[in-house]
Amino acid sequence: MAKKFAVSIVIIVLSWVLPGAAVLGSTGEAKLKVLFDFGKGFDVGDVEKNDAKVAVAKGGALRIETGHEERWPGITLKGPQGMWDLSKYEYVSVDVKNLGDKEVKVYFRVDNPGSDGTKDCVTENITLKPKAAERLVVRVFPSAWRLTEPLKLIGMRGYPVHSGKVDASKINQLMVFLNNPDADHLFEIDNIVAGGRVQTVDAKSFFPFIDEFGQFIHTDWPGKTHFLGELVAYGKAEEKELVKYPGPADRDKYGGWAAGPKLKATGFFRVEKYKGKWWLVDPEGRLFWSHGVDCVRSTNGTPISDREHYFRNLPGSSSRFAMFYSTGSWAPHGYYNEHSPYKTYDFSRANFLRKYGRDWERKFAEITHRRLKSWGMNTIANWSDSDIYLMRKTPYVCTVSYSSRRLEGSKGYWGKFYDVFDPSFREALRARLASEKGKSIGDPWCIGYFVHNELAWGDEVSLSLAAIISPPEQPSKKVFVEELKAKYKTIDKLNAVWGTGHATWEALLQSTEAPDKNKARADLTAFYTRIAEMYFKTIREELKKVAPDQLYMGCRFAWVNDRAARAASKFCDIVGYNRYRYSVEEQRLPDDIDKPIIIGEFHFGALDRGMFHTGLRKTTDQKDRAAKYESYVRGALRNPYIVGTHWFQYKDQATTGRGDGENYQIGFVDVCDKPYPEIVEVCREVGYGMYEYRLKGQ
Repeated sequence: MAKKFAVSIVIIVLSWVLPGAAVLGSTGEAKLKVLFDFGKGFDVGDVEKNDAKVAVAKGGALRIETGHEERWPGITLKGPQGMWDLSKYEYVSVDVKNLGDKEVKVYFRVDNPGSDGTKDCVTENITLKPKAAERLVVRVFPSAWRLTEPLKLIGMRGYPVHSGKVDASKINQLMVFLNNPDADHLFEIDNIVAGGRVQTVDAKSFFPFIDEFGQFIHTDWPGKTHFLGELVAYGKAEEKELVKYPGPADRDKYGGWAAGPKLKATGFFRVEKYKGKWWLVDPEGRLFWSHGVDCVRSTNGTPISDREHYFRNLPGSSSRFAMFYSTGSWAPHGYYNEHSPYKTYDFSRANFLRKYGRDWERKFAEITHRRLKSWGMNTIANWSDSDIYLMRKTPYVCTVSYSSRRLEGSKGYWGKFYDVFDPSFREALRARLASEKGKSIGDPWCIGYFVHNELAWGDEVSLSLAAIISPPEQPSKKVFVEELKAKYKTIDKLNAVWGTGHATWEALLQSTEAPDKNKARADLTAFYTRIAEMYFKTIREELKKVAPDQLYMGCRFAWVNDRAARAASKFCDIVGYNRYRYSVEEQRLPDDIDKPIIIGEFHFGALDRGMFHTGLRKTTDQKDRAAKYESYVRGALRNPYIVGTHWFQYKDQATTGRGDGENYQIGFVDVCDKPYPEIVEVCREVGYGMYEYRLKGQ
């Protein structure tokens, strides 16, 4: 699109001093420091090579051709004067372009003297499809703020620290390499620079470090809210913005492409392959591509137990803001995993009350629908507030979470897998779906259902091994043993194949020993497929009984193997993936199964707006974050299988973290309900023209 969307910003002149004068270093972005220029005058003879050839390309990049005889083929670039002092910088970055016809995973390492690849170094990697190019960023200091001495800080994934994994004042070399490749590769690197600005903060005056609005006290940044008047003024400026950009004019009430082709209208969302690409089709028969955002809700509480001293002027029990205290217990990881329940305070909701007044819940919901339309979005995605999406102004997906008996031998980041052969698996699902009657079930605004999230699928034998090592009363284990009986007839025949010594079938049932997975592989993979298919089949059957016209979009794969993905493809209308990568343009189902895919989560974060963690995919600043968003969504639009992308999440996480410590700068809006102008602008740019872009394949 040629049209640009300017974002209005209110400029307020302030005279404001950082409390306690705690910041000792200067504020603002440091100028980029060029570490290597591969242009005219660069001597390739200075490059240390390991199973690699190098040459300066015509455009001034360094071309690297790696073999696959060595374990880590690549190059080492020594500091020109033996050492760099990068103590003022946050990161080192390099642009990488894959010139080959095979996918390549490139590693970039920043070293202190004596590094052995594990200690005294930091390493990041990036995977590039053929002809793809990306910037690879390595943080030489984990935070944008350096403390003058160590402090104990709990309950957060990211926070200011005294020292990092490397001494940034003594960086002696950079390494670019591959890890045990099985083929030759050709790629280029360019623009190796140090950037960002590390500020020094006096540890003695660090506490409290969170203000009344929930923001970091010891620094300033564009868009920070300093007092109540600013909070209100930013809201008035945004109102003008929303009037100026009410949303794309060529859409129907669901956000489908009213100016585009007219297909069969069924009164519900469905999928159809149109001109070689998968699409959603909205209830009125218009092409629809789900451009959405997760966690559209007001809640954003942060634990305060054991760390009340972090916060300045928490409200007293008689304050009107005391209503935003609560109790939490969800903490699968981190400090509060062993310190639950815990007291919380919700700065976001307190700021809504300040900004919108006593009717803040309704006003927040109303402006949220207006924002999404103005930004070129058309979907309220996973983990969102039903009170907001059931206003039926923006299409939504429904999240079905429920629990049942677990497979005891399994394990995973979010917990054990479910025992799909236990009756409770189906019964609990029925009960959960019953609660959606009169709400999402039969609602034309509901695109469809995600059931569960980021389950522990493991490798293609993990769940069947988990069944075997589970207690004898485990239903999945009983089913597996019965199937082995039917196949082998005698225990001796099983023992001969598996290399085991079970005396009887009952002995196998009682045993919790794992067999050699290589010897038992055929049986383990076959039963894994049984588990996976039973999982998706059961959910589809129960969902379609009550919502036959709505879409089943899977379990939002994060870690998955091909067997599980094939099972999902067999029973899901759309297969959902949470894909925290820089690109999904080449995302496919195994065996190139021709089925639509939806991206349930992705995000990018930066540390230039007062927060402590970038989230799962880092960027250098808000401008870079916005560029990564545009690149990701446009890549998805070019992918013929993908029918939507859902950003995680609507608001930044709390500066001091949620129950499990996640405190990522990943929102479209900050803790004070102020949208980030950089990402909003590119979201509009992409969203307003996405239908033409996808159909024409630009």
